[in-house]
Amino acid sequence: MTGLDTKARFADPDAAYRAITEAHRGLTESQSADLNAALVLILANQLGDMAMLREALALARSTVVPSQKP
Repeated sequence: MTGLDTKARFADPDAAYRAITEAHRGLTESQSADLNAALVLILANQLGDMAMLREALALARSTVVPSQKP
């Protein structure tokens, strides 16, 4: 694989979002965090490429931690 593909790949992205949201319904905050961690590990294994995993992690982190400019 060459680089992370960030364009939408689901035929119905809203359905994918709903499925993820539904998986969290009724969970405690701790259970929800555990679900997210398990899902990340499962999907990372499916990806199977360390360079792409690092790229995906950096991209995901950049969405929650603003870049610090000097």
